[in-house]
Amino acid sequence: MLFRDIPGQEAVKKKLIHTVTEGRISHAQLFYGPEGSGKLALALAYARYINCDNKNGSDSCGTCHSCIKYNKYIHPDLHFAYPSVSVSKKDDEEETGETNQEVNLHEKWREALLENPYMDQYQWYERIGIENKQGLIGTKESSEIIRKLSLKSYESDYKILIMWLPERMNAYSANKLLKIIEEPPPYTLFLLVSENYSEILPTILSRTQMVKIPSMKDEDIKKALLEKENVSQAIAEDAVHLANGNFNRALSAIRPDENNQENFNRFVVLMRCCYAINIADILNWVEDISALGRERQKLFLTYGLRMLRENYLLHLQKNEITHMTAYENEWSQKFFRFIHNENIQLMYDEFNKAYHHIAANSYSRIVLLDMCLHIYKLLR
Repeated sequence: MLFRDIPGQEAVKKKLIHTVTEGRISHAQLFYGPEGSGKLALALAYARYINCDNKNGSDSCGTCHSCIKYNKYIHPDLHFAYPSVSVSKKDDEEETGETNQEVNLHEKWREALLENPYMDQYQWYERIGIENKQGLIGTKESSEIIRKLSLKSYESDYKILIMWLPERMNAYSANKLLKIIEEPPPYTLFLLVSENYSEILPTILSRTQMVKIPSMKDEDIKKALLEKENVSQAIAEDAVHLANGNFNRALSAIRPDENNQENFNRFVVLMRCCYAINIADILNWVEDISALGRERQKLFLTYGLRMLRENYLLHLQKNEITHMTAYENEWSQKFFRFIHNENIQLMYDEFNKAYHHIAANSYSRIVLLDMCLHIYKLLR
């Protein structure tokens, strides 16, 4: 990933490059901003630029010894941390202290970055087969980070750790890293990439320099889709309208996503059951979604929040700023009349409350049933 591969974000790129050319690289930086804004891609391009042997004033060269290894994210001085599930040591443990399972996980991570550096949390969990669990960066990962960064660099001046979703660290893991983040070895750089920095331990936040990444501009997304994804003008415009500044969502729009269709179907069934006050169907719906696992439940609730917002905009006759697929819009033309000033905030609160309860490991059947019972009252 080079800076020129990332759509837009020119002001951020210029700022990051300036820190290198002026020799003012902060040892711990937190990239934060809305989903799909390119935070991880920018961190990857920044790390490459820092270690590039022939960098210019606007980007890495792309051809030096360091850049060639960055092409596949196999540079020995580039390290990663990301949420996963814990793995136990096996008899086939390698000399590095990593099990075959962990080695496979690293390979999947590199594959994911090469395929889509704008991916969201659920796409990563789905790739590694833990979509029914909540990924964490645990104390074992923290110990491994300390071990790797305490060694001398192999080829480049800087050893760089890119930690994706530091908010997924538990308190023990975060506390274990406090000292090395505050007083790192020479030429050691931490790049933290967060979707929700408010969930990060305050003592970690206080030790980082914040780098805000804004949503991508529509024209930058459209240009990237036309030039790099080779789609038609009409498809690009529809994807941009749906994306609302989220490049990952724009990519999903041009690459059919069965999760979006499934969540749409679940949302439609839920609304119909609640409006009809069909308790048997509501209970069946709760059972079906409870079997999906917490991450997919959270994904559905996030989808539901978006659909409520879009239908309320239709109620306000602000069709030009809605962001829906063709099939979502077709169904919503009949549904939006049930979402109005008297119930939108209360319904939004119910979905939001259910999301936070499930994220906190509450019993999902009770949480979802309670949400349904409130919604059917609000739809009447």
